[in-house]
Amino acid sequence: MKSRIYPWCQAAALVLAGLWVFWPALRGDWIWDDLAEVAANPVLRDPRGLMKIWFAPTGADYFPLKSTVQWLEWHLWGDLPLGYHLVNLGLHLTSALLFWRLLKRLIPGALGPWLGGLIFAIHPLTVESVAWIAELKNALSLPPLLLAMLSWVDWTEAPAGPGPSGRPTGAYARTLFWFLLALGCKTSVVMFPVVLLLFLYWKRGRIGREGWWATTPFFALGVAFGLVTLWFQERHAIVGADLAIGGFVSRAAAAGIALVFYAGKLLWPVGLIPNYPRWPVVPPSLVQFLPWAAVLALAAWLSARPRRAVGFGLGCFAVNLLPVLGFLPMAYLRISWVADHFAYLPALGLIGVAAAGAGAWLERTHGGWRGAALALAMAACAGLGLTSRHQAAIYRDDAHFWGYTVQRNPAAWLAQTNLGLILVRSGRASAALEHDQESIRLQPRYPEAHNNLGTALASLGRLPEAIAAYQDALRLQPDFLEARRNLGSALAQSGHLPEAIVAYGEAVRRSPNDALTHCYLGMALAEAGQSAAALGEYAAAVRLDPDLAEAHYRLGNALANAGRLPEAMGEYTAALRRQPEYAEARANLGLALAVQHRIPEAVVELERALQSKPAYAEGHAYLGYALAQAGRYPEAIAHYQAALRLGSGSADLHYNLAEALRACGRTREARAEFDRAAEISAGAGAMSRP
Repeated sequence: MKSRIYPWCQAAALVLAGLWVFWPALRGDWIWDDLAEVAANPVLRDPRGLMKIWFAPTGADYFPLKSTVQWLEWHLWGDLPLGYHLVNLGLHLTSALLFWRLLKRLIPGALGPWLGGLIFAIHPLTVESVAWIAELKNALSLPPLLLAMLSWVDWTEAPAGPGPSGRPTGAYARTLFWFLLALGCKTSVVMFPVVLLLFLYWKRGRIGREGWWATTPFFALGVAFGLVTLWFQERHAIVGADLAIGGFVSRAAAAGIALVFYAGKLLWPVGLIPNYPRWPVVPPSLVQFLPWAAVLALAAWLSARPRRAVGFGLGCFAVNLLPVLGFLPMAYLRISWVADHFAYLPALGLIGVAAAGAGAWLERTHGGWRGAALALAMAACAGLGLTSRHQAAIYRDDAHFWGYTVQRNPAAWLAQTNLGLILVRSGRASAALEHDQESIRLQPRYPEAHNNLGTALASLGRLPEAIAAYQDALRLQPDFLEARRNLGSALAQSGHLPEAIVAYGEAVRRSPNDALTHCYLGMALAEAGQSAAALGEYAAAVRLDPDLAEAHYRLGNALANAGRLPEAMGEYTAALRRQPEYAEARANLGLALAVQHRIPEAVVELERALQSKPAYAEGHAYLGYALAQAGRYPEAIAHYQAALRLGSGSADLHYNLAEALRACGRTREARAEFDRAAEISAGAGAMSRP
């Protein structure tokens, strides 16, 4: 009975340890590119998104299974981050359990394999791949890859039969199937065929013709998926950008240092940060090639038969790092040569070696020393867990994520400008300027930093400087849609409405299918008095993105101004279906109902609008109008006065307040409000009340 319960207790301990470590991340929000990857990804909301994912991809990579899982997640829990975090953690713990099972097949003893699974579950270097929602591709690709390795072990250990190379076909087919699934999640698993060859060399001392023939389909799949990934990187992620990675010699120097860097962080995981400093290798120095000399010497020493098991583990570590060491161009290389999430799969090799060594040491320890050895091993694991839990807390939101990065690596230009953008959104634009300017100093040709600097300047009312910053961003990247929209907004705010219309028009020309840009152009045209043209732009925005509540709201306003109230009400209702707390849309719907003398309905809608946004001046004014129509003058007066306190001081509002005061017999106050209305409207023509 004890022997049957013990493994379940071990599994429970592993899972509980993982849950404890990653608990801070489970409460986390979206960070970095999570919004673009999931929350703001229109493909995931599209009912036909699955077809686009597989047959019309537009992203920086082609990982169809990963995107399919994200599509399913979106339709299960929408924009609630908790669901995505739980899936990442569930996949990670599944991988830890599968790794434990694999080690039981590969190394002797009972404790060593379990230690390997536990270390992988709680190691700080795995935190980034689990706590960062966008790294689903890492967490998702590993379970099928481990299942493929388990199937390969089954195939190599099976007695001769009718399958390939005289062995059973079932295990071989399963290996190929699981590898194909892993490739569909992330192409970094492409080195798996080399791992299969290393395994054969470990077990047999040679690869032989059988091994080469058996791995040929795996190499074919790996090459095909690898070429597709390179094509997507060149066409969508890099797009001809200068990554400043130098030629092959420079990249080889960087790769050797990166290999040692990852080994060091696995053995001593301190000082982990989301963006590491990028060491200079253009041109490289002779000293920077010393890691490769050490690697070759170690490989030669490990090739001897008694040490081949260690060689297999270290070989798996090194081989799986090859795609991310910098030999091949990747967009991430412009930020850093290394990243924690690149080591997620390779870490298994080094952890496996450590687990085998620790297990053998514990098995050889007897008596009182065995208890001390176990305590030491558990203390080491506790240290890893505490470090990982602290690391997981960094990923709870963008402010902590980028703030921690800037604190540990002030030269991280991407972190500097992203932290600046967060500060702007939190109302601290002055503090943001310093970070945006530092980012530009560190990386002058980064258009997003110029755009973010413009946003900070615009928030401070320094519109001419903001316009210049947006123009700098567009000189670096003419197709930068957000910068062009921001330029249009800054021009409109500074009174240069014709120039704003030109800027928005150019943005529409370059991105004709972007609904938000059509909406912004419509707003500029409406402000310029070109109502018909504005209505056309709003209609285009609604057609391009029926879920864009802002477009429905603006189209409703344009229709209302054209006297087409029933159609306007339909658009306000459509906006509210997409965004029920949209106070402006609900208030305008209430006003339209009041104008049509549907007063009870109008009051209900306007009261709901003010529940969503209590400090909405126009909402109070509209509710006052509806209540006055219902003869509820004291309540109407209270709302008119609230609107005045909140800053809405139009002649219409003073006139309507005066009418309500007069209806209540408050003649002197009414006369004062009439006088104030006349003063405001003097020279402006007739007043136009609702």
